Amino acid sequence: MTPQDIVDFLSQQPEFFVDHPELLSTLTVPHPLSGQAISLTERQLLNLREKLGQVQGKLAELVSFGEENDVIAERVHRLTLSLMTAPEFESVNFAIYNHLQEDFAVPHVALRIWNSILKRPLPEFIEVSEELRFYAADLRHPYCGPAQNEEVLAWFGESASQLRSMALIPLRRDAQIFGMLALGSEDPERFFPEMGTLYVERIGDLVSAAVLRHIG
Repeated sequence: MTPQDIVDFLSQQPEFFVDHPELLSTLTVPHPLSGQAISLTERQLLNLREKLGQVQGKLAELVSFGEENDVIAERVHRLTLSLMTAPEFESVNFAIYNHLQEDFAVPHVALRIWNSILKRPLPEFIEVSEELRFYAADLRHPYCGPAQNEEVLAWFGESASQLRSMALIPLRRDAQIFGMLALGSEDPERFFPEMGTLYVERIGDLVSAAVLRHIG
């Protein structure tokens, strides 16, 4: 008889240990850590404790994610209120930089707007290349990853050489792209390709709507 024969037999006879309960306490197997002989019942309890520990770990992870999402949602809410109550573009501009840098702890923020009916003598309205406009128009979702777009890096001035990751968020008027919000960090893991972009996209929608309300 092979070990597989025993496995097959026990699988086909689920009542075997019900009919022979004494075997559960008399048969022994090695403890997974100490190697000491323990009963099948004790081994089963160890398995259950291990599974329970895994479930508790997953639950703690989900609770942590939920709490983190609550914090981000509250920050987005504060940004929304500031953008909604901003009386002119300059106030919108201040709210964008202030909330992203102070509330979201994004160290470097840059905004560029093109195809605007009204312009301002501000860095946000400096012309961008046609190549960048095409690049922004091709983005279906925000770019998150290494800081490697040279034109966008130049928006950050002297800090550009320190940046290791960035998020590039296209600003939309319906299907048309009219600008870009860029977030930069010295941390290469702050913005990465596999990260979720739900809140990043929502921030882009909020900024787009607030900017359009004042400059058309």
